[in-house]
Amino acid sequence: MSRILTGIQSTGTPHLGNILGAILPAIEISNDPKNDSFLFIADLHSLTQIKDSEELKRNTYAVAAAWLAFGLDPQKTVFYRQSDVIECTELAWYLNCFYPYQRLKLAHSFKDKSNRLEDVNAGLFVYPMLMAADILLYDADFVPVGKDQLQHLEMTRDVASRINHRYPDLFIVPQPLLKEDTMLIPGTDGEKMSKSRNNIIDIFQSEKEIKKVINKDIITDDIPLEDPKEPGNSTVFKLYELLASSEESKEMARKLKAGGYGWGHAKRELLTLIIEKYKSPREKFNYYMSNKEKLDVILKEGSLKAKEIAQTTLNRLKEKIGY
Repeated sequence: MSRILTGIQSTGTPHLGNILGAILPAIEISNDPKNDSFLFIADLHSLTQIKDSEELKRNTYAVAAAWLAFGLDPQKTVFYRQSDVIECTELAWYLNCFYPYQRLKLAHSFKDKSNRLEDVNAGLFVYPMLMAADILLYDADFVPVGKDQLQHLEMTRDVASRINHRYPDLFIVPQPLLKEDTMLIPGTDGEKMSKSRNNIIDIFQSEKEIKKVINKDIITDDIPLEDPKEPGNSTVFKLYELLASSEESKEMARKLKAGGYGWGHAKRELLTLIIEKYKSPREKFNYYMSNKEKLDVILKEGSLKAKEIAQTTLNRLKEKIGY
């Protein structure tokens, strides 16, 4: 059995891009009986950006509720809040003491902001070692990553190898599970859906709010209603195609190419599809957000399972170091 670990930052309610690109694939992995799955909400990492306590707490609950709403099974996955397993911060300190300062300067999380050092806190600088601690603490075999995160995983592998060189076979050196075929989920502006671009669709909002986003933020051309339209050039159709069945997509494409069917019609169909497709997850999400004590119970149970393994790993290292 392979142990697979995934971390998700609590920077806000997961949007459609997160759901299609990360949540559903991770849940599929966790349901495979060949995998021992660990999934944590990285609320300690989020502190490098978010300092408002209510926002941080709300985001953590929203992330937990979203994963559970889409069918994450806490009985099949060790699902926990990072800050509940404080052993990861202790391990991060030990890792920092074994890792070169110059290598940390090359990390994307720091380098991308190094020309504005006033915006860089120490937490952001040592971010890769906290991420390494999250992984090494649980003897993870594989870590699903996109290409943009691969460097940080390589740093995890590097620090594990450095420590293993001094203290043989102490850490499992994790392998990347590279998400080569991660689909590009277009945002309302046609670019990759991202909170930083403010082009997201939040499927947990009300129908009225989602309708407003679709009608206002998805820009379409001004081809007259009666004229034929090219589906492939439209963000509306690209989003519809991602969510609809093959038959439904072909039918919308046919109507657009035939003419007499406008972008307003297509937007209405997209809205209806989103509302109907995600009705059950939306209801479950709202249930958990109205009953946060149930989220606390689930996350606490997960943290106790995680903590047991974390303490074993940490004690193994401390004994080698001499503590």
